Amino acid sequence: MNTPFEPITGRYLSFDIAGKRCRVYVEEAGAGIPLVCLHTAGADNRQYRHMLCDPDITSKFRVLAFDMPWHGKSYPPEGWQDTEYQLTTELYVETILSFCQALELDAPVLIGCSIGGRIVLQLANDHGKQFRALIGVESADYQQPWYDTQWLHRGDVHGGEVCAALVSGLVAPQSPALHRHETLWQYMQGGPGIFRGDLYFYRTDSDLRGKLNNINTQSCPLYLLTGEYDFSCSPADTLRTAEAIPGAQVTIMRELGHFPMSENPQQFRQYILPVLNEIHTGTSLPPV
Repeated sequence: MNTPFEPITGRYLSFDIAGKRCRVYVEEAGAGIPLVCLHTAGADNRQYRHMLCDPDITSKFRVLAFDMPWHGKSYPPEGWQDTEYQLTTELYVETILSFCQALELDAPVLIGCSIGGRIVLQLANDHGKQFRALIGVESADYQQPWYDTQWLHRGDVHGGEVCAALVSGLVAPQSPALHRHETLWQYMQGGPGIFRGDLYFYRTDSDLRGKLNNINTQSCPLYLLTGEYDFSCSPADTLRTAEAIPGAQVTIMRELGHFPMSENPQQFRQYILPVLNEIHTGTSLPPV
């Protein structure tokens, strides 16, 4: 019996982030325009495995999904044992730009979900000229916190199970059981305190309301895709954000929640393929 491998190559890349050496795990597939994928808080690059295995995407894009330091198969930076993990806006931006620089990516496309969707807005505002296009999935300038993060790093509870329980309600009811539980399993495997450390960025350090006046969608198209069942980053949050960004293209995705690329990949590809086709053909750029 011939069992073929999936067309994904996984390797380690070492580069400096904020003056510290980091060994970062990267998976990639395909060839063409670089497409860098950012996972959600407390998770890892497995969320993008369906895009990495989709020939309709990999025939046009070099898809690159990396585990942030402290996440998945990536190690914490050297000296991590003497620190507490806390993701800030500055560190997040430097991580992404350093990754693109280390691989010498020329005008990549960037897609990010949840915290990745928030940092997409920051990058569009401050570094838009470095990207061909930006895609924010479950993306908004701010969300009101709705849970207690102290439960996410305690010695008397299983942090991974608490993380998975917390986010389980964000998965749309139409999502297949297989993909629902794969998505939650990733949260069960996170390192101690990593989800909480990511949420410092999301809840405390990245309120972008009224701070996105420098986004130029003429030079760098911005797509915002949000699932109709997401009550964390709700459709109303995304629509409110887009109202302040001339030229931002918004889609509210039916039968999807907060993790569309992993919870229901077939439903998500109905929305992401047209966006990627526009970017590939260059028709995403508005007329000047």
